[in-house]
Amino acid sequence: MFDNNRYLTCGVDSTIPLELQLFLWGCVDRMPAPKDYLQVFELSPSGSMQSITHSSEEPEYRKVYIIPSDAPITEKLYIIDDGDHSTMLLASEY
Repeated sequence: MFDNNRYLTCGVDSTIPLELQLFLWGCVDRMPAPKDYLQVFELSPSGSMQSITHSSEEPEYRKVYIIPSDAPITEKLYIIDDGDHSTMLLASEY
């Protein structure tokens, strides 16, 4: 799962910096198998740092990252694997 072609929506492209996009894909790559088809990321400022909470439901998974950021953002994103491809999208685009 998540080892297929990867796409992102226009909303992600215009809202999420490329470095952060790559970090989120890496989070999915590094998580242990089995992986849920739906990965959830909640982004929020933590002082001058970017807080990222990565979670999934089945199997239950939760990990929090705090990384340096010049401009921390607040956003919720999904990465969904439908079998043919994986797509990163903003929760508001779902």
